[in-house]
Amino acid sequence: MSYDVEALRRTEFPWAHAGEAIYLNNASTGPLPARAVAATNEWARLRTNPQRIPQELQFGTLARGRELIAKLIGATPGEIALATNTTFGINLAAFALPLKQGDVVLAPTMEFPANVYPWMQLAARRGVEFRQIACDGGVLDVERLRRELEDERVRAVAVSWVQFSSGATVDLTALGAVCRERGVYFVVDAIQGVGPLRVDLRQTHVDIFSCGAQKWLLSPWGSAFVYVRRELIAELEPHDVSWLAVKDSDDFSRLTDYDLTWRDDARRFEFITLPYQDYAGMNASLELIHELGPDDVSRHSLRLAQMIVDWALDRDDVELATPADNSKRAAIVSVRPKDAKAVSARLNAANVAHSVREGAIRLSPHFYNTEEEVRRVLALMSS
Repeated sequence: MSYDVEALRRTEFPWAHAGEAIYLNNASTGPLPARAVAATNEWARLRTNPQRIPQELQFGTLARGRELIAKLIGATPGEIALATNTTFGINLAAFALPLKQGDVVLAPTMEFPANVYPWMQLAARRGVEFRQIACDGGVLDVERLRRELEDERVRAVAVSWVQFSSGATVDLTALGAVCRERGVYFVVDAIQGVGPLRVDLRQTHVDIFSCGAQKWLLSPWGSAFVYVRRELIAELEPHDVSWLAVKDSDDFSRLTDYDLTWRDDARRFEFITLPYQDYAGMNASLELIHELGPDDVSRHSLRLAQMIVDWALDRDDVELATPADNSKRAAIVSVRPKDAKAVSARLNAANVAHSVREGAIRLSPHFYNTEEEVRRVLALMSS
């Protein structure tokens, strides 16, 4: 690993370095690095006199965000639309894709609600069938997908890259290849994957890839993005229309020269005004990840998760609710002790941040956590 975790904690996460808490709840909300706090505070200072914030700073901040995101996921900035949450991108998919009455949208059961309710609403409005299929652990595999696509009415497949309660992953590359082969739209809720896992969307076929930044990207609430595959952009019209979604709208001196001609890139889907200060914070966090090295960030997070998996596999009083195979999981590890409620109370009393999901203790370490923290938490859970 190319970075010093303790030095990182001293500079960017001083509360963790000081032992204020052990934070293993990144799958819920990630903490802000010190540089992200400084960036958002600086925007608040500037905003006291808006004259200090020229348009170049406002829109330059958004442009920088698109660049940093694109570099992280193997995309181009023109394929990135900034958003305020993951759900925005799923709604974009549901209501901008050319889906009509009689078409079928396929998704596994056990999906997070953000990847369910937009499709349910689409079904109610347009008569599209939203079909949820029972899959082992909520994970859609390739062979099951091939069987389901024998129904030629299936026009879109929507999955979470990482299952929120267990950390189990789908094979994005394999599923995307099948969808491309069959001419079916492939939509991904990526929020639990980007950061701990690596993806190159130049090599992995995805049509729409939506991700909030407040979890594993350690960014402010209100920062997110949606990737739209370059070849698809021109085919889709925004469902919700922003006044900056059209060509030539950057020229504020002639705003009443109305022309509903969409931008050529994914900015046609952005819904301005966006929270610039939140994107300044997001950019700071993304710059940190790029400085440390996204591959090293991933390896460190997954190594800590492996420690929890190994501990659970070594015990007969704990059920591992996460795949043991490290190729089939992310940095979320869920375990079911005999008395999850008592274990959760013990962790809370020791200032260990965690979640309880579907009856299991969910732990989600990240690149700023240490092996010693994980060992301490496992000792607490063993007592």
